[in-house]
Amino acid sequence: MLPSPRRTAMLLVGCVVLGTGVAMLLSADLGSDGYSTFVNGLTLSTGVAFWIINLVVGVVLVALAAARRVYPGIGTVVQVVLVGVVVSVVLDLLETPDGVAWRVGLLAAAFPVLAIGIALYLGSHTGAGPAEAAALAWDPPVAFRWSYGLVQGGGALGGWLLGATVGVGTLAVIALLGPAVDLAARLMSLDLHQQTDPERDVAA
Repeated sequence: MLPSPRRTAMLLVGCVVLGTGVAMLLSADLGSDGYSTFVNGLTLSTGVAFWIINLVVGVVLVALAAARRVYPGIGTVVQVVLVGVVVSVVLDLLETPDGVAWRVGLLAAAFPVLAIGIALYLGSHTGAGPAEAAALAWDPPVAFRWSYGLVQGGGALGGWLLGATVGVGTLAVIALLGPAVDLAARLMSLDLHQQTDPERDVAA
């Protein structure tokens, strides 16, 4: 069954906002998220194209999450495709600032954008993308605000061991993004868990 117009709008807006935040993070050039670091590490060590590794890792994480009853949905596919398109478009519009202070400022500005985007698209209850699904699969017993950091941290460690670069931006994502998404969801009164009834909030 297709999601309601309200949830579809939340999904699409959330993915556009999230893609913008990812582009800002990458433009700051201070380190990417842990998930991307892991994919990059596998790419460097195997020689296989980034997009292929990204697809394989994503499918594996989504399958593992499904084993813990966090099932994929239309939002899982839309998130992967739409966020990728938005990142490509916004990266063409942004340039990495020359000064370190400006780069740090861009990194800091990316966090509320990322948090709002993730909270919106997860709050649509249409299915989670790979990294978020992996984190939600362990909530409970580990709250998303912490499990997300563990997923990102594990990815960063694995990527670093495989030869990828870890920067201050990577460490910031590990430590801060999970709590930021949790705060954004609370402020917008959104439930991030995909196991809940997706239509219960549509009646209004």
